[in-house]
Amino acid sequence: MTHMRDARGLAAGTRKDRLYRAGQCLRWKFADREFTGRDILVEDLRAFITRELERVNTTSHAQSLAAAFRAYFRYRLTCGDEVRGLLGAISSPAQWTLASLPRALSELEVQRLMAHCKQTLPSPLRLLSMVRLALDLGLRSGEIAKLELRDIDWRNGTVKLKQTKSMRQDILPLPTATGEALAEYLRHERPSTTIKTIFVRLKAPHDQPMGSDAVRAFIGRALRCAGIEHGRSHSLRHTLACRIVNSGGSIKDVADMLRHRSLNTSVIYAKLDQRSLVEVALPWPGSVV
Repeated sequence: MTHMRDARGLAAGTRKDRLYRAGQCLRWKFADREFTGRDILVEDLRAFITRELERVNTTSHAQSLAAAFRAYFRYRLTCGDEVRGLLGAISSPAQWTLASLPRALSELEVQRLMAHCKQTLPSPLRLLSMVRLALDLGLRSGEIAKLELRDIDWRNGTVKLKQTKSMRQDILPLPTATGEALAEYLRHERPSTTIKTIFVRLKAPHDQPMGSDAVRAFIGRALRCAGIEHGRSHSLRHTLACRIVNSGGSIKDVADMLRHRSLNTSVIYAKLDQRSLVEVALPWPGSVV
């Protein structure tokens, strides 16, 4: 864990997932004895990956397994274990870069979601605040869960993000609608508690913060209840990015707002830049121009 955090700069969720994947394999092969680099064979590694993909046969699962084992055996290599052969046996699943489109919400779906939030019981103000933070600022579920009272600068209208996926501290502008939703929640719905996080449990014990999984589940449930079956919490970040490009913003603006380390992560949103695509699109054969 220390190596992944200090040398690789990985987020807590990524560290936990990779440690879990590597642990699964080692417990499967070395349940009753200590592991050394010479004891595991290429056939063992491939057998475990095959077994896992038979259980969950998705591209994302295959990518997660490959990344976890590649990172683990690179670490073992720095420890002096001879695992080069195992590294060569780990192949990444085929993935067509930029083949899909971001799953963003339409304006009508956003309106339905907002209307549902205001009617949700027993915590409409909390849900509306979380949705606003994801939709207006592009915050991830973990960033929403970790947001503290002192991170909101009401006088200057900013939000400070300290524990982000990119391990940086960012300061974002606080839109008026988002600030009003937060203020309403803090005044009228947030229970009296000693903890510093903005979002807390409504039921006792109140002195426990909400986790990222709870935030993700609340937003996902709200999307489904609003009749948006394809939506999930991350769809709100996609929606913000699409709004930026379709209002004339650049891919650099998207990367800055979503706090991407690389422009390559944001370039997929160019496929949704309708204004620019119309200017370069060629006429369809046989159509009247």
